[in-house]
Amino acid sequence: MKPRARQFPAPVLAAALLLLLAACASEPKTRPPSGAAPEPGDGPSAANITAADVKDAVPRNEPRSAYGNRSPYTVYGKKYYVLESSEGYVQRGTASWYGTKFHGHKTSSGEPYDMHLATAAHKTLPLPTYAEVTNLSNGKSVIVKINDRGPFKDDRLIDMSYGAALRLDMQGPGTAPVEVRAIDTSGLPLATSGSADTAETWLQVGAFGQRKSAEQLAKRLASADLKPVSIQKGGNLFLVWLGPYDNTLEINAVTQRAIELGFERPHKVQR
Repeated sequence: MKPRARQFPAPVLAAALLLLLAACASEPKTRPPSGAAPEPGDGPSAANITAADVKDAVPRNEPRSAYGNRSPYTVYGKKYYVLESSEGYVQRGTASWYGTKFHGHKTSSGEPYDMHLATAAHKTLPLPTYAEVTNLSNGKSVIVKINDRGPFKDDRLIDMSYGAALRLDMQGPGTAPVEVRAIDTSGLPLATSGSADTAETWLQVGAFGQRKSAEQLAKRLASADLKPVSIQKGGNLFLVWLGPYDNTLEINAVTQRAIELGFERPHKVQR
């Protein structure tokens, strides 16, 4: 004779169902943690793009996003506090990347995620923050706009878009040791919608608290035939700019020349 299936009273079953629903409701509505490689269902773009097709994000002085800056916030039971400012932020850690699974979805800042652009996700930097990310294993760098939250894994510092991962040559391994250095945009004019597409572009080579230091760098640049060079006042800083330029080819050529001559990698600014 077959054993009789155990029967539970209706109140017990109802209580168990309520507990299950409560557990489901408590799950965070966010991207899962990034692993050593893109998670199942995620991956590279089907478009045949190369690192050369991915342009640096152009730093702009933007107000904080209306979304994604709530502090503190909790994900997977851990509480995170958004930094008051990105000023002076420099950290080293491990970068991962994310791609097709989230392409077209809204980021934490409300902007759509475009895996082909140079963007990134960070747990605590204000949104948006512009930063230079350098792959410490090969020296390759990219300037990204941080407009998303993540990666929610303790041993990850930053999650790169697929395009940014191409620039760092880390899309194959999935992770890389990186340095993340925030770019101070406070000295730039406050950006307005659409200005990034119409403004002339400068290359910022340095920022100093003392004008004399800025003048010394400007003199070295001019001596190396990197012109036109100017010193701009931005808040409490003296900014050394090359330009303006109105085409990508010239910008890339000047950038490469500055690096070859031993100057720090310039980053693009607009006004």
